[in-house]
Amino acid sequence: MENPRSTASIAGHPIHPMLITIPIACFVGTLLTDIVYWRTAEMTWANFSSWLVTVGVIVGILAAVVGLVDFTAGRQIREQPTAWLHMAGNFVALVLAFFNMLIHTRDAWTSVVPTGLILSALVVIILLFTGWLGWALVYRHHVGVADETT
Repeated sequence: MENPRSTASIAGHPIHPMLITIPIACFVGTLLTDIVYWRTAEMTWANFSSWLVTVGVIVGILAAVVGLVDFTAGRQIREQPTAWLHMAGNFVALVLAFFNMLIHTRDAWTSVVPTGLILSALVVIILLFTGWLGWALVYRHHVGVADETT
């Protein structure tokens, strides 16, 4: 039986795993800069958070679109319960990150404490879970894995 293929790919390389690294790094960075701002009240850190969450949301939307293309086009992918959980969890994380982006448009302390910090932490916690599910899709269910022949 052939491995489930990624429909959205460049030269056989799936695009979704290429894109997801950027929002993950941005959302983790947002949490870290939120924590530093909370502890120091240095406005620069709140500004960093605002930029990081915004870039994370923009690239996250692109990654979600590409992931949705793979999900809807691949019957073998849709048959995996893990894929449904991965998609739903990432959708929730992206929606929370979008609201976090709006919260981070506020001025000074209210842009981070407490709502922005709580949303940043929730997004990272969800991403730990959905990242583990994504790992399972690749390593257990071989989604997007090309078997090499010798």
